[in-house]
Amino acid sequence: MVTQLPSSSHKAIVYPDSDGQPMAENTKQFELIVLIKKNLDLLFANDPNVFVAGDLFWYPVQGDNITRRAPDVMVVLGRPKGDRGSYLQWQEDNISPQVVFEILSPSNTAKEMIAKYKFYERYGVEEYYLYDPETGELSGWLRSDNELAEIPQMASWVSPRLNIRFELSDDELQIYRPDGQRFLTYLELAQQREQERQRAEKAENELQALRALLQERGINPEQL
Repeated sequence: MVTQLPSSSHKAIVYPDSDGQPMAENTKQFELIVLIKKNLDLLFANDPNVFVAGDLFWYPVQGDNITRRAPDVMVVLGRPKGDRGSYLQWQEDNISPQVVFEILSPSNTAKEMIAKYKFYERYGVEEYYLYDPETGELSGWLRSDNELAEIPQMASWVSPRLNIRFELSDDELQIYRPDGQRFLTYLELAQQREQERQRAEKAENELQALRALLQERGINPEQL
């Protein structure tokens, strides 16, 4: 009699990192995704245990490579920074993203957005923000017990987890840091740095001119 032993090797489950779809469908959607993602990177730059990702697959269930979503931006507090091909929740102390952002594109259907909402509700998202750049409509949901309840008024809403503030100016989304600084585009940040450099250079030139003037009058500026 021959006893067949169970195989000790099982086919490894593959969790794809991409579905072949583009991150964004138009420039406006892309710029908003980048704006939110990069400003959140800056906001939490000094906290090693805040992971921010854009368009990254999130797999909440081990052994299931079908149940997945790729939020436009997601924030996971309590997980270290670092590169990932996808977010496998069971390898991340089973911590689900607490905050997710979606920027609507023309191809998004009502069915698709309902499915996303149900996914985020089921798998533990605490705050879900949805913005339509075409209509300027901003919606938000906050977890209450086991449900994501709609936030009735998004104007001047402050995220409990991120402490950022949402405003709509002429139907354009504006987000503000806890210090009141508006989220800036890469170009705006570069211009701001250049202005600061020019101010610092001007101040240094004025200081050197003052020192030269004092020395001409026989005054040692180092002794003042």
